[in-house]
Amino acid sequence: MTDYLVYDVFTQSRFGGNQLAVIPDARAIPEGDLQQIAREFNFSETTFVYPPNDPAHTAKVRIFTPTMEIAFAGHPTIGTAIALRDQGHSGEMVLELGVGPIPCSFAGDTASFVTSAALERISLPDVALVAAALGLPETAIDTTTHLPVQASLGLTFVIVALDSADSLAACAPNLDAIREGAQKHPASLDFAIYAYVREGGQIDARMFAALDKIPEDPATGSAAATLAALLTEVLDAPQNLTITQGVKMGRPSLITATTQNQRPAPVTISGTAVRVMEGRLVT
Repeated sequence: MTDYLVYDVFTQSRFGGNQLAVIPDARAIPEGDLQQIAREFNFSETTFVYPPNDPAHTAKVRIFTPTMEIAFAGHPTIGTAIALRDQGHSGEMVLELGVGPIPCSFAGDTASFVTSAALERISLPDVALVAAALGLPETAIDTTTHLPVQASLGLTFVIVALDSADSLAACAPNLDAIREGAQKHPASLDFAIYAYVREGGQIDARMFAALDKIPEDPATGSAAATLAALLTEVLDAPQNLTITQGVKMGRPSLITATTQNQRPAPVTISGTAVRVMEGRLVT
């Protein structure tokens, strides 16, 4: 049998934030079972932990959504780091992800990771298409700071600013428009949309990846990192963002994202996590 842990990530309270299943020692699991196990948990991500390729690092981590393996994601990185610390790992860590080694550190109960990947701007989806995909009028899309942009730091999102909190609350994703977006703008996720409202350093956000079996995500650290890198470049200034997500779902989460005004802009994502379940996989 193989142990598993379940954490709620980017929250200090049980049943908030984003759920994550962590298998802290996945060596006994057959390769063909990994995707099936992630689908069985049916969280937005499940992580499988292995010994590192480089003995100077802490662990190798593979991340699966219900439909695919992905190279990078934020809440699995934070949650897995905290799970490993809870299991006795001390000090700073380096986790080997699909995008390369990611350093992680701790300040009390808060974990942080740094990604220094260059921001990739992939495409500029049509405003009308993005609005239709969100179930909003075109006037709800705020293009003052930037146009809707498909961008990535390892996982691809359509980053779109909205004009108000009311518009953010009114998002009602339209599958036909999302399918059209996925056909026109193929990526690692199928036209996943990260919609946000910004007031200074406060961000309120929602993320939808309906075609990837994630109707809505309560906390998306990789999208938060992508947004922070994008705003750093667009505004030509370092960012210190407090990001609230998951409120509409009843799973409020809190993410902090800070950057340096460099190219590429290193992004630090920070948050907490709490263990809510543990058990064993029957293999």
